[in-house]
Amino acid sequence: MGWVTPLGAGLDEVWARLRAGDTAEVKSIANPETGRALGYAPVPMKLVEALGRNPRLRRSSAISYFAVAAGLAALENAGITMTPELAAQTAVVFAISSGGVAYTRRFYEQLVKQGANAASPLLFPETVYNAPASHFAAQLGIDGASYTLVGDSSVGIAALKFAEQLLDTSDLAQVVVVGSEEMDWVLCAAYREWRLARGTDAGSRGALLAEGAAALVLAREGRTKIAALHEGVSVFRRAEAAAALDRVFADLVRASAADVVIGCANGTFVDRAESAAIAQHCPRAAAYFPKRAFGEALGASALMQVVVAALALAKGEVPGSESRGGALKTALVSTLGFNQQAGGLVLARVG
Repeated sequence: MGWVTPLGAGLDEVWARLRAGDTAEVKSIANPETGRALGYAPVPMKLVEALGRNPRLRRSSAISYFAVAAGLAALENAGITMTPELAAQTAVVFAISSGGVAYTRRFYEQLVKQGANAASPLLFPETVYNAPASHFAAQLGIDGASYTLVGDSSVGIAALKFAEQLLDTSDLAQVVVVGSEEMDWVLCAAYREWRLARGTDAGSRGALLAEGAAALVLAREGRTKIAALHEGVSVFRRAEAAAALDRVFADLVRASAADVVIGCANGTFVDRAESAAIAQHCPRAAAYFPKRAFGEALGASALMQVVVAALALAKGEVPGSESRGGALKTALVSTLGFNQQAGGLVLARVG
């Protein structure tokens, strides 16, 4: 596993900051049309700037930098050195919510304000949702299976489900699952209009939108096992979200009890629905909510939660709780997105 977060990029480095109770620094970004200040949590570009020496990535958007950095870190963490033979046995699955929104906004802004002749052909390739997957696959020399799933904050769970199906129905050795997200003022403004994102004031209501990426190498054997993986529940009205998440918890707990819940609370309607599900199905489990530290990273957030869950099992502790001395055996990851897709999984420690 690997990640790039507003708190850093190293697994142990970020874990130490989570244990210390650190939270992402809130930066201000202005809507140039209205002058309104919007808050978000950026990934420090110094974490990925070395990738700019790669000719393919030199003009790509931040979302691809984050994705490639997280994916390469996950492979290194797994002890995998990519070879042409191994590349032929490897697939990539990407989870994305908004995609390359910065270049997309710039491309269509030129189109609207200056006409079709002003639209930049350099920007257009980065506007497609599968651009990060393409950059990452090229970095690894993979010219086979490469997929991009688009969804809400639960899309990382759907990507893991799809990766599981790929392993079950092929002779692939592994699937690298990556979730990545970048921020732009137009995205922050939209979520603010929808009353889902907060402003620069930490006391305001809504989620703190954040950048970031996380990656997992999924194979048939590993240090951590996916004990249960929910197919997800979709709802069509926000009022039904609590019932959908309750069903996910019920199904997952029936498959495997959880010692800890790594939740998706983010300062919106999600919090109440999740709180009720935890109280009903996991009342004795420790609970930790990483989005309170990282922010809401949309398409990357579920995989970031999974990394937190895997680290909690490996280290036998939960940030903000007393150490259990390695007694943690299972962790439930809960997701509920703004488009009302609920999902989750249970991780189990191997050995």
